[in-house]
Amino acid sequence: MAMRFSILGSGSAGNSALLQTDNTRVLVDAGFSARRLAELLAEHDEKLERIDAIFLTHEHSDHAAGLTGLARFPGIKVFANRATASALQAGLKHRVDWQLFETGGTFRFRDLEVSSFAVPHDAQDPVGFLIAHGEDDLLSPRRSLAWLTDLGHAPAHVRERIREADVLVVEANHCPLMLEADTKRPWSTKQRISGRHGHLSNTAARELLESVASPRWRHVFLTHLSRDCNSPAAVAAACGAVLTARACGFSVVAPGAGTPFFDC
Repeated sequence: MAMRFSILGSGSAGNSALLQTDNTRVLVDAGFSARRLAELLAEHDEKLERIDAIFLTHEHSDHAAGLTGLARFPGIKVFANRATASALQAGLKHRVDWQLFETGGTFRFRDLEVSSFAVPHDAQDPVGFLIAHGEDDLLSPRRSLAWLTDLGHAPAHVRERIREADVLVVEANHCPLMLEADTKRPWSTKQRISGRHGHLSNTAARELLESVASPRWRHVFLTHLSRDCNSPAAVAAACGAVLTARACGFSVVAPGAGTPFFDC
């Protein structure tokens, strides 16, 4: 098996993905209860007991809620930077097996090489990941996955990191017109969502894809859609033509939905 992954769920209600290689099973974020994570994993013939580690992007509950119920699984290592670990541990009754990394640095876990990079979001020290597997030879070609959710804008260093990936997971959180017209959210919440430390709009996601448009990209997953202020059709209309013109496959992950396994 090379590296493959499945998005278990995506959106404001929770975010998590399963990443597998021959030797490793990892969750990228754990934004559902342990019970729900177990249900989602069962749909992929997997179990929480077999998960080796969790890579956390930040401490918000839609990315880390599962830690509360993982006391029954002490063998799961949790990778996070110090600020994220401190923010989460303060609210937990059990001690997590934290594996701390420095934002901007690279660490190895089994057969994975993981580079973290800072992203602008309203959390303690949020990060994105570039996760690589393989030795760059004929028997084990090197493949990489860029994980980029929860950011208000994309600085130059973020653009350079995702340019290196074979597969990109990136958020397209909201349609600006739908957010403006929404009657459920107060003005202050709308400002936070659309601010430079909030979430990428469809327009911002398209601009990011246009500005990078790496020839290495094989597939782009557009994720973390708002249930009320976006739609798969709006995301496809905003971003689809950019990727199609560059012969890059893409998938829009509906709010609350997941994906089949994809081989990186």
